[in-house]
Amino acid sequence: MDFIELEAIEGLRWSWNTWPTTPSEASSLVIPLSIMCTPLMQLQDTPLLPYHPLACKQCRAILNPYARVEYQTRVWYCPFCFSRNPFPSSYVGISETNLPAELFPTYSTVEYVLSSGKPTQPTSSSSSISASSSSSSLGLGSDSSVRFGGPGFVFVVDTCMEEEEFGVLKKEILRLLTRLPENAMVGLITFGSMVFVHDLGYGACLRAVVLRGDRDVSPQKIQELLGISHLHHRHFGKAHIHRQGYLLPISDCEFNFTAALEGISVSVPPMPGHRPQRSTGAAIAVATTLLEACLPNTGVQIMTFLSGPTTVGPAMVVETDLTKSIRTHQDLLSDRAPHYKKACNFYSHLAQRLSDSSLSLDVFACSLDQVGTAELKPSVESSGGLMVLAESFGSDQFKKCLHRLFELDHHDMNFNATIDVVTTKEVKICGALGPCVSLRRKNSLVSEKEIGKGGTCAWKLSTIHSKTCIAFFFEVGGEPKAQPGSAFLIQFQTRYRNGNGETRLRVTTCARRWVDKARFQEIAEGFDQEAAASVMARLAIHKAEQSCADNALRWLDKTLIRFAAKFGDYVKEDPSTFRLSSTFSLYPQFMFYLRRSQFLDVFNNTPDETAFFRLVLNREGVVGSLVMIQPTLFRYSFDGPPVPVLLDVKSISLDCILLFDSFFHVVVHFGSNFAQWRKLGYLEYPNYENLRKLMEAPVQDAEALIAERIPVPKLVVCDQHGSQARFLLAKLNPSITQKTEWVDTSSTEMIFTDDPSLQDFMKHLQELAVQS
Repeated sequence: MDFIELEAIEGLRWSWNTWPTTPSEASSLVIPLSIMCTPLMQLQDTPLLPYHPLACKQCRAILNPYARVEYQTRVWYCPFCFSRNPFPSSYVGISETNLPAELFPTYSTVEYVLSSGKPTQPTSSSSSISASSSSSSLGLGSDSSVRFGGPGFVFVVDTCMEEEEFGVLKKEILRLLTRLPENAMVGLITFGSMVFVHDLGYGACLRAVVLRGDRDVSPQKIQELLGISHLHHRHFGKAHIHRQGYLLPISDCEFNFTAALEGISVSVPPMPGHRPQRSTGAAIAVATTLLEACLPNTGVQIMTFLSGPTTVGPAMVVETDLTKSIRTHQDLLSDRAPHYKKACNFYSHLAQRLSDSSLSLDVFACSLDQVGTAELKPSVESSGGLMVLAESFGSDQFKKCLHRLFELDHHDMNFNATIDVVTTKEVKICGALGPCVSLRRKNSLVSEKEIGKGGTCAWKLSTIHSKTCIAFFFEVGGEPKAQPGSAFLIQFQTRYRNGNGETRLRVTTCARRWVDKARFQEIAEGFDQEAAASVMARLAIHKAEQSCADNALRWLDKTLIRFAAKFGDYVKEDPSTFRLSSTFSLYPQFMFYLRRSQFLDVFNNTPDETAFFRLVLNREGVVGSLVMIQPTLFRYSFDGPPVPVLLDVKSISLDCILLFDSFFHVVVHFGSNFAQWRKLGYLEYPNYENLRKLMEAPVQDAEALIAERIPVPKLVVCDQHGSQARFLLAKLNPSITQKTEWVDTSSTEMIFTDDPSLQDFMKHLQELAVQS
């Protein structure tokens, strides 16, 4: 079964593509029944329908190809709850030869344009029929919120940095202004120890409202101080925007914005032995309050640029006194980080406010030290925002990422999305893991067992891209009991507003079969090892954040042993007989690399880095997640075109070039011979044209990989035995270490580590599995 081809049709990857009929059998599969869903994946031949959908009057499932239709009486039976639903008068011409697009068997996914006014009137054709229905009865009418012509951006800028660094940041922001559409709404907030909200509509001089950054002020009080407390978003119209100058179209305030930004100077340097007074939490809270009053539910991005940790006010990370070090993983584990929980609670509360107003928070943290992104993670992740870590605002990594994000704003940025899941009665919804917020909408399909964001059948995303992926979890249960051989259905309804202001509804309906334990082979053939590894990585991260990484590792090990014992073929108590079929053989290898990954092995990583890595994995699809878990490695040589090789230290040799991709780092590793030829200047001679092309090829391929990805990975070009080669060596299977006997170190690389190799890991796994 080609799961990648199925994903190209449905936008879904199932851990199990056939499900057992009882809860006990489902539990024995070890890997949970789950779906990696990319709601807005760019699919082939998805029809765009300019009318409103038909929803079942009982379960709210949308009309789909699995519905049974009686053409003479013009009624359809919902395949989820079997309710009888009449077609509206607009479907008068429906017949077996004249079907609407949503009933075509090849269209498991359709997309509706939900117009703001009256639904489009139907017109019959030989291939499709437009359908109209009451938007109020469906709950799928046009947005009640005010729509504006363009996107919105509020720049929240840290001024506690070096003059040169601040100059580079200002230059990059001003460059972005020239790329924004004229109708884009913009705002500017700067902060140090105080928070400055700049009035971009005041032309006489530069003017800003100054708020204290060391206080946690209520939203109502902030609105009063800004003079916007009279704006009620339920009746907020475009005329109200012009009564305040904090958020204006770029065409109206470009000069004032540029003048305000260029006129800002860096904060006064701190006293010796102290950190700058930086009120990040207060500044983000002010930006959120401003947008709640002025532009709710319009998809505005709060773009925050940080150069250090919060030292005053709400969400403080560390004190200004340099003798007080910023928290480490060990401090968090031993509860020696006095400000951590309070800051996390602040941003968790802020995350709900961001979600309620459909605002997203992007964080660009450029510093050699930590800035507090571990505390910021709840707000960024829940709002669907982006987090970028770089060393400097002048780095190529920051500049490329910032400008690529603005390219997405016009092509692949969607806002105010909700995802509703409908299932047949035998399937219960347990929860979801990913960049979403639970809407706490409960019905009979919701399981009492909660996984991640559970207790609901609906979730919200402030911002969603075509690659945003959410893991959904299910269980077998309920009445009636599942019948072997029959089909069950799951439908994903994603309602969102695109960058052009259109409200759309994408509906994906998928079907799979129930199989009893007597036909276990069919269940095994439907196992997607890659999807299962991605799901288990999210579950492990969730458990690590709930307790600690060590507990997550123990849970992962126990699960893997149960998995091997369940699906391995062996003679009990005899490890030498252990075998895994090709359907399951890669999964233990994925778990080996997941255990060693930066998501669970926090050694030598800061809490900020760990939070960044986990946030990115929780939003990526199966392909991207697998690259993070088990990086790819390609070999370039004179023997032929590039070929994939094992992620093993044995793949390093003197006469080859390796291209390594771990998603966060792309490494071009030159063998010692190539490094020596470069030093001798061979690349400058025309007779060595083939050598020059060979050495350029992996660098060009690496740049192509970087060009496709957000956040932008760090490119590392290094030589064998060089210091930068550590980015590659740290991820390779240490099959050759200082403990290995009879190693020729002149031609073979060695990794100095006490970590077990993949071979030792598998041997130990087999010993434990045959004893279970």
